[in-house]
Amino acid sequence: MNLPHGKDFRPPWPLRSGHLQTMLSSSGVRRLLLPRAAKTVLRGAEPVVVDGGGGVRLTGAYTAQKIRSQARGLAVLFHGWEGSVDSTYVLQTGSRLLADGWDIFRLNFRDHGDSHGLNEALFHSCRLDEVVHALGDIAARWPTRPMVLAGFSLGGNFALRAAMQTSRVGIPLSYVLAVCPIVDPAVGLFAMEETAPWFYQAYFMRKWRHSLLLKQKAFPEHQYFEMSELKKHLRGLTEALVLRHTDFKSLQQYLDGYSVTGDALQALQIPATILTANDDPVIPVASFERLELPPNVELDIAPHGGHCGFIRNWGMVSYTDDYIAARFNALADGVLPISPAPRAGHSAAPVHDAGRVLPATPRDGIDGLTSGPRG
Repeated sequence: MNLPHGKDFRPPWPLRSGHLQTMLSSSGVRRLLLPRAAKTVLRGAEPVVVDGGGGVRLTGAYTAQKIRSQARGLAVLFHGWEGSVDSTYVLQTGSRLLADGWDIFRLNFRDHGDSHGLNEALFHSCRLDEVVHALGDIAARWPTRPMVLAGFSLGGNFALRAAMQTSRVGIPLSYVLAVCPIVDPAVGLFAMEETAPWFYQAYFMRKWRHSLLLKQKAFPEHQYFEMSELKKHLRGLTEALVLRHTDFKSLQQYLDGYSVTGDALQALQIPATILTANDDPVIPVASFERLELPPNVELDIAPHGGHCGFIRNWGMVSYTDDYIAARFNALADGVLPISPAPRAGHSAAPVHDAGRVLPATPRDGIDGLTSGPRG
């Protein structure tokens, strides 16, 4: 099966700059220049509220394909931190998959999009339980199969962690693909502070502060933060809200709560792909090179692409659209060259990618979920 790989992404200069790729990925310029076909997932989209368990409600949007007599399957998409179901990259990927005959479900995490008033407690990155429960509700209400999942940045982190739970709780997820996921929050989240140019932190802090103010407005009777805390930088505000709103005893304990470093992904039982870029300025590539992966997880490191960019040309279309569609379609057609994790007493051949062989040392069992704000 001849699938696209990261090494095949060769953008023209100056789109070989990781910083330019990253800045364009969520820019207003990109949204303005995108072709009309990149927004077709909005047509006929049904706004939905799904069950996150324990009274939690999450919002989303469902779009049914209309080009085939029977859909290829159900594709679920997770946005990144402070993104939403209407983020450019989510719309573009959803529209591309819709054109190939996939039904599309775009999920908002808690306090993303326009959902700040739905749940009193703040969003944070260790709220995995409600995302897994929402996947179960989505699977039950829209039974088209196979069910596949793609996530971007923090959404990629959530997608990988959720996929480690779905087999255990009986959710029929068949494949997961993460684009530039956060794998080591202690390194990735604060790379913006320590090594990336100042404007990355400024961009995310502006969006996060705006989100927190919307939350406060939705629940004026609840004090979520002191104004002095809101003036802190990324590390300080994260630590203040972790200590104020979670059971974690320290910032490091919280960051460890959603890390997927080391051999954590050995627990994945379904086929998975991780796509990242060597020039990602937000999540250092070294975090991926240290992962200990089972043979059912494909790691693909592209030389270019920035953080969730992979923009092909000045038309602002992303290479990830075709990359994701090719793998989802191969899964639906039964020709994806990545097998599920072997059952006890069985073995599987290692997966090759970009000239390397991934470790073939799967681990049985699964770590417990950590419940405790954000990422």
